[in-house]
Amino acid sequence: MIPSTEIDARTIAEYFIWKSQQEGKPVTNKKLQKLLYYAQAWSLVLKNEKMFAQDIEAWVHGPAIRDVYMEYKTFGFNPIKKDVDVDALKLPAEKVALLNDVWGVYGKFDGDYLEMLSHSEGPWINARQGMEADVSSDNVIEHEAMRSFYGARLEEATAKV
Repeated sequence: MIPSTEIDARTIAEYFIWKSQQEGKPVTNKKLQKLLYYAQAWSLVLKNEKMFAQDIEAWVHGPAIRDVYMEYKTFGFNPIKKDVDVDALKLPAEKVALLNDVWGVYGKFDGDYLEMLSHSEGPWINARQGMEADVSSDNVIEHEAMRSFYGARLEEATAKV
């Protein structure tokens, strides 16, 4: 059983929006969705806990959190513009450290690249098993699938060191 969390994905999203503005690297809704997905995956593998409470669904354009998508859909494919008071988010230091690591790896990529990346990985592929590429889906990407897939990648990477 994966420990539950009371943190909302929209709070994590605001952190990434703030981070993108601090570094001058725009974040779109598509990119934001993928950053959230990888933050959840890293947290499941490295901390054995969820980063946030919401499910991640296997949408046509990759992993997505419905609440977050709905909040920022008015931006379309444009960068999200929002004033964020990072101190008001009250994120624990260990979560911020992990989010910064995720940003350090994935923040340099655009949403299209992150979509392509997530489409090449088992958790999204398996959640959409048997579906046409352009068919909408609310299938949930299971936490155990994420932990297993990315945990195996971590083991492969550390074995090479």
